[in-house]
Amino acid sequence: MAQSRKPTVKVAVPALVAAAVGVVALSAAWSGAHRPVQPSPVTGRQVAQAQPANPADPAGWKLPIEAYLPTKAQARLVAGSRDDLLDKCMADAGSPTWTPSPDLPEIGGKTLTDWRYGIHDAALAAKRGYHPDAAEQTAYDSAMEAGAVDTSGADAAVLDGCVTQVDGQVPATTAKAALVQQISGDAFVQSEQASEVVAVFAQWSSCMKDKGYTYAKPMDASDDARFNDPGTVTDTEIATATADIECRDKYHVEKTWFDAESALQRTAIAQHQAELDQVKADTARIVARAEAAAR
Repeated sequence: MAQSRKPTVKVAVPALVAAAVGVVALSAAWSGAHRPVQPSPVTGRQVAQAQPANPADPAGWKLPIEAYLPTKAQARLVAGSRDDLLDKCMADAGSPTWTPSPDLPEIGGKTLTDWRYGIHDAALAAKRGYHPDAAEQTAYDSAMEAGAVDTSGADAAVLDGCVTQVDGQVPATTAKAALVQQISGDAFVQSEQASEVVAVFAQWSSCMKDKGYTYAKPMDASDDARFNDPGTVTDTEIATATADIECRDKYHVEKTWFDAESALQRTAIAQHQAELDQVKADTARIVARAEAAAR
């Protein structure tokens, strides 16, 4: 479910931001659920293994840390339960017209690994370059606009009080859950320095140079300022993105990067196994509370 309805800034999400959405989608739906926004499975001590379900499709790959994230179904259950409890609290407090913001549609990456290492869909790139699907962008922008203004007249203090009450019934997250994001983020950054990743980046860069493009690393192409306008997709962008994917596929950039990051995650998981086991237990407890509240 979406966050509580508060003033927000309408943002059109370009390709780079959409890639970030793919990285955090699973956890964001969980840890940020229903807190007011200010303007502007593995068991025991077993270390999870990376599971590339389809070597040709990064969207279906599973990083080790995902074993400690809530599933989409769990996140939806908790968010829905919190929405219902928050609606009731606000109505009881004298704001029956208050409602949570509408759900934000998925845009760009749909899983933790989809777009994590950059674009990989040649057909989409041939139409949209580094931008997400046009229909997804439109739906996302519409949802953002619909949730941008609270017309209920609800008092902010009342809303804060209701959020606190709901937190006591069905928490949105736990203190240790931040460790999962830390491991995920740190491993991603560190993986770029792995020798095999540095080597494959160099191969990709040479391939791109042969095609007439000068970039040191794959993300440099998608970060090109010329492609940042969310409402514009140029022929130059499409040509660049198409060449990008061809060079990625030729040298298996995503798989090399994924394997390096997975190894780093496994090491970090082993170092924090007890804490991560507690995260899984906390998740199960929160889901159980949400199920009970929904009855």
